Amino acid sequence: MNLKIAAGPFTFDAKLETEKAPKTCKAFLEQMPFTGKIVHVRWSGEGVWIPLGDHEFGVSYENHTSHPAPGHIILYPGGMSETEILIAYGGVDFSSKMGQLAGNHFITITSNLDQLAELGKMTLWQGAQEIKFEIA
Repeated sequence: MNLKIAAGPFTFDAKLETEKAPKTCKAFLEQMPFTGKIVHVRWSGEGVWIPLGDHEFGVSYENHTSHPAPGHIILYPGGMSETEILIAYGGVDFSSKMGQLAGNHFITITSNLDQLAELGKMTLWQGAQEIKFEIA
């Protein structure tokens, strides 16, 4: 299944990783369209994240990683730190003040990957950016 992601002034095509993370994809689809604000990560490197506090997606770990590649989007279901969605635009070592974390890789961006770093730098220097996930 394909998605359209609008983040700041940029638009990206993406695909849900339904075979690798079926429960996470199903839980996310139930909340579409999904909107929020991205801010730059604090500890993890070159990424932006949507802090979600105590939001429950009702999933556990599947297809999880601590090192998402640029264009990979992961969901941390909560536990040691707050629930969040992270978008990697460069090197990421996913962690929090509690230490190393792992999140479920459930979306892969498939277009305009060259604009991800621009989005990341914009978020770092200009602050929070609106983001919206929709079914394409």
